[in-house]
Amino acid sequence: MKLSKLNPHYIAGFIDGEGCFAISIGRHSTLKNRIEVKLEFEIELRADDRMILERIKETLNCDNIYHLSYERYGWRPHVKYKVSKLSDFQEKLIPFLKKYQLQAKKKNSFRIFCEAVGLVAEKKHLSPEGIQMFRMLQREMRQNGKKDNNR
Repeated sequence: MKLSKLNPHYIAGFIDGEGCFAISIGRHSTLKNRIEVKLEFEIELRADDRMILERIKETLNCDNIYHLSYERYGWRPHVKYKVSKLSDFQEKLIPFLKKYQLQAKKKNSFRIFCEAVGLVAEKKHLSPEGIQMFRMLQREMRQNGKKDNNR
């Protein structure tokens, strides 16, 4: 079944409210530096809102939707739309959001995220110096986020 695409301005507004741009840095035993940098964009909603994520996926034409079960916490089931491929960032998500710009404070996280995507494209995530650049971007993004990092 072919889903109808959404108005791109609606999607930009939806991302402003529900989207998340993330830079994660963690240990990885098989990599040369033993450190992995991962970039992700995601939207997580209750499972009964899956159709809106399906239509966002159809419109952006990239990546996938995953079912998440948080039953052990007493939460309702969730679904997550996640984009993690460099080519999808470069060719689809970033051009889309540059054309249909974010309006809320998340646009600053998007700016930082774009910088991180550029660094991955330049393979900066493979050197210790580059990883420090990602750590700085990650700190900057967290300062803009909703979590209080002073706790």
